[in-house]
Amino acid sequence: MNKNPFGDELYKKRTSPLPPDLRGEYFRDQTKIVHSQPFRRLKSKTQVFAATDNDHICTRIEHVLHVATIAKSICKGLNQSGNWQLDEELAYAIGLAHDLGHPPFGHEGERALSEKIKPLSFKHEINGYRVVEHLANYGEGLNLTYAVKDGIICHCGEDFKNNKLKPAPTPNELEKITDRTHLPSTYEGCIVRLSDKIAYFGRDLEDAIRNNIITPGDIPFIVQKELGENNGEIINTLVLDLINNSKDKDYIGFSEEKFEIMLELRNFNTKYIYNHPTMVEQKNILQRALLELFDYYKALFDKYGFIDGYHKEEKETAKTFGHYLQAMGHIYKHDTKLATTIITDYIAGMTDTYAIKAIETALNYQVKF
Repeated sequence: MNKNPFGDELYKKRTSPLPPDLRGEYFRDQTKIVHSQPFRRLKSKTQVFAATDNDHICTRIEHVLHVATIAKSICKGLNQSGNWQLDEELAYAIGLAHDLGHPPFGHEGERALSEKIKPLSFKHEINGYRVVEHLANYGEGLNLTYAVKDGIICHCGEDFKNNKLKPAPTPNELEKITDRTHLPSTYEGCIVRLSDKIAYFGRDLEDAIRNNIITPGDIPFIVQKELGENNGEIINTLVLDLINNSKDKDYIGFSEEKFEIMLELRNFNTKYIYNHPTMVEQKNILQRALLELFDYYKALFDKYGFIDGYHKEEKETAKTFGHYLQAMGHIYKHDTKLATTIITDYIAGMTDTYAIKAIETALNYQVKF
């Protein structure tokens, strides 16, 4: 029977202990997540096609729901095999929260913020942990269980080197994680890591077709034949493959055959969707705008710091930034040397729509693709 290597004392530990609750610890985490501001903002953060007016293009809130349901389905299937003991509620909670650290404009937001915090780099997984542990609820955090926080910070969906995932040999020290080299401390975290791939591969194809970036006929024949012709078929194929290939193993992984086709699909998406000229132009515009917005807030902070002078500025963006500093100043201990961290936190918390409004108001130009 495969089960997690460490006990509930670790996995269910919270930064601030809570009395028992009829919901159970991981369902309790789910309710904490869905009632939080960072989760609500996901509805206005998009995946690949940023700041779109098309209601049918995938938003990040839709994506995390896909990941959560896929992960829970995989746990359910493996539990029915008789060889696994997995917690479906834990997998669902990690899935719901795994992208809470994403900045506006997806990976372009990550690249822009990374440019500003060199030699460090902005990673949404690590920021996700920062959000739920240190920033949400005006600095109180969400007080989630260790297992959920571990799943958030170790979910890296861009890792294609590892197809056979097992929990880390020793528990992760979450406060010390600064890169993407760490494996989750639970099998459920490993499942979410693979569910992330399942969720976005076919959905990105679907969105690209809707945006006339590609046509259905462009999708490689082997992908259509072996994985499916649409998002639903691709999800179903990969979920069943992951369950069937892992049910009698001690690791979580796709069959080699399906994994190779996934790599081909990834290469196709990268070449014909993510690097399409239209997408590259959009990326350049968004990245340049965020870099200038960062400089705008930095100049404001250099001028006023934590002093309440922002209300003197004409632009609403300045006043709103001042309100943020008043509400969160205690988190930063009113240390003006933390300017880069403060502005990174502030911009990373924005939705696509709010970021565009801030850019247009602060910089006096319209963001057009």
